Amino acid sequence: MVHKILFWSGFGVAVRLWQLGIEMRPFFVKEGLWAYPVFAGFGASFGYWLTGVERRQMQVLADRRDRLLEKRKRRAEREAAEAGGIGNKAEEGGILASTS
Repeated sequence: MVHKILFWSGFGVAVRLWQLGIEMRPFFVKEGLWAYPVFAGFGASFGYWLTGVERRQMQVLADRRDRLLEKRKRRAEREAAEAGGIGNKAEEGGILASTS
């Protein structure tokens, strides 16, 4: 989690450098140094929010996977039980039909 927040903090600083480069202004002016921590802070808060989104999405996917596996297991058990009962009846029906 920390590495993602640090990445987005660095991305915020890179955005500030890019902005100053586009404007062709000097990067390190004493009056403009306050903006770097602000951009880093916005980037860090975005990274923190994005980490929470990812965690929630992974939880939803894990829950769906578990429900799907449980559903498949129940269906396989149900089909196995039906196949055992139907197979015998079908064979009996086939024997009765061939002897009549």
